[in-house]
Amino acid sequence: MEFAFAFLALFIKAMVLVAPFLAGFLVVIVGLGQWVGRREGWSRFDAFYWSMITALTVGYGDLRPSRRSTKFVAILVAIVGIMFSGVFVAVTVTAATEAFRTYMVGA
Repeated sequence: MEFAFAFLALFIKAMVLVAPFLAGFLVVIVGLGQWVGRREGWSRFDAFYWSMITALTVGYGDLRPSRRSTKFVAILVAIVGIMFSGVFVAVTVTAATEAFRTYMVGA
């Protein structure tokens, strides 16, 4: 149980530190998504939905850009989404590694 609490404490502390990066990535993702949505004639919600699905690499395919310029922006949204996911995963792995070193190695 100590391991779980240590992990959560480290994870939350690290997430607070990287929150500006994650917020910046989200602003770029949503902003580009809204631009694509406006060019494609989608609603604001559909544009937000599309940008998050694209950034998180789910890609259902129910909405997709049809213009060359918006397809290029879709690539940018996916790249920024990979960076967003990478930061989140890096924080999680680091917190787990530190908690493991602290509470599991000596056990």
